[in-house]
Amino acid sequence: MNILIALAFLAIIGSLVAALFFMLKGRPDDPTNTKGRSMSRALAWRVGFSVVLFICVLAAWKLGYIQPTGIPQGK
Repeated sequence: MNILIALAFLAIIGSLVAALFFMLKGRPDDPTNTKGRSMSRALAWRVGFSVVLFICVLAAWKLGYIQPTGIPQGK
C-alpha cells in the first residue's frame, strides 16, 4: 500500500511539473494555443490522479488494509 501511495504522489507531482513546463515553454504569439491545451490537459491529469488516490485510500481504510492512528476522537 505504501508503494501505491508513493507512486500516486509521484504521478501528481509529475503532472504538476509537466503543466509548469508547458506553461513556460509556449510562445505568446502561438495562434493554435497548444500551450494552453497541453497545460490544461496536464492539470486535468493531476486532478484525476488526486481523486483516484483519495478513493484508493478510502477503499483501503474500509477494507482494513490501513488503520487510523494518532489523534484520539472527541471529548
